[in-house]
Amino acid sequence: MQTFRFLSFPVYLESKSFYFLAITISKTFSRPYWELADQLQRAALSVILNIAEGSAKGSDKDFNRYIEISLGSINECLACCDIAADHKLISTKQFTDMRQKAEEIAKQLGGFSKKLCEKK
Repeated sequence: MQTFRFLSFPVYLESKSFYFLAITISKTFSRPYWELADQLQRAALSVILNIAEGSAKGSDKDFNRYIEISLGSINECLACCDIAADHKLISTKQFTDMRQKAEEIAKQLGGFSKKLCEKK
């Protein structure tokens, strides 16, 4: 097995880009919404870290569990963005951009999960 194979996964690279965007937009959240900013940042980081951690597991079943956690985290990110949009913390365009990126990552994670399940 290749060491640090996650570094070449397209979904890992996309997730890093999403994380940077999450950090950028949540920096502007005002005091009552600091928890929301923190949650968005932690969920976006969770997507990345679970892909990396799962890739080091010895079986596809174990790896898939981490991919599923990443999928849950990207959904959590979009929920945070939806709340931020409702409270006018981000623009409609920012929400749309985050949603499109989250959908792309979710599709990649779903495809990854399906491939891992097929290998059984």
